[in-house]
Amino acid sequence: MPRPFHLLLTALLLAAAPAHADSDGERARAALERGEIRPLDAVLAAARTAVPGDVVAVDLKRDDGRWLYKLRILGPDGRRRDVKIDAGSLKVIDDDDED
Repeated sequence: MPRPFHLLLTALLLAAAPAHADSDGERARAALERGEIRPLDAVLAAARTAVPGDVVAVDLKRDDGRWLYKLRILGPDGRRRDVKIDAGSLKVIDDDDED
């Protein structure tokens, strides 16, 4: 692939990435405004109650018609855990040890 074309393709891909992130943020905001999901601070509080530790990653996904937060938590013992929480009810759906 010629170098100028490669640079152009790379620039276009990088420019497209923020647009996707914005649309994800807009979908999340719209879901919050419709009352389909709870605010992130409520989700974080529910996660910390279920699994003590520091939340190091958060992902909001739509799965089988419902919104789920997937959080990665680093526990006081150094173990990483993935916790899935229903974004509407704040119910912990899954709690997996990674280590």
